[in-house]
Amino acid sequence: MADWQLPWAGGCRCGQVRIRITAPPMLTTACHCTGCQRMSSSAFSLTATIPSQGFEVTAGEPVIGGLHGATHHFFCPHCMSWMFTRPEGMDHFVNVRPTMLDDARWFRPFLEVWTREKLPWASTPAVRSYETQPDFEEYASLVPEFAQHHDALTKS
Repeated sequence: MADWQLPWAGGCRCGQVRIRITAPPMLTTACHCTGCQRMSSSAFSLTATIPSQGFEVTAGEPVIGGLHGATHHFFCPHCMSWMFTRPEGMDHFVNVRPTMLDDARWFRPFLEVWTREKLPWASTPAVRSYETQPDFEEYASLVPEFAQHHDALTKS
């Protein structure tokens, strides 16, 4: 895989919670579901799926927000920036909001999901698009496809 120039650092809007990423993303996604629209106050939320061992909170103590269900959405307790999500039963990765990174210019969504709920004018440059989510088994081929796509983009 092409050099991702790791590690990456980032933080919430006020800077009280800081994060560090030492592993490249497995996938990048734009989610158009109405839940993400409401939590992000935007047309969609952006996600970089990072292996858990490559993610750490280096300062501050994020709090759980959103629906407070089995999937935990983590926010800064002061500025309330939505920083990352730990999906229920998926301990091997963390979904980081890439705009929390100090430099997110590299980010481009590879997948877009929940397009059946997207706002009519919203569009992304995603390579793969799904009305809901890909079948769980499909992720095994999407991860290497994303890596190849990223490599091709960085060589051009």
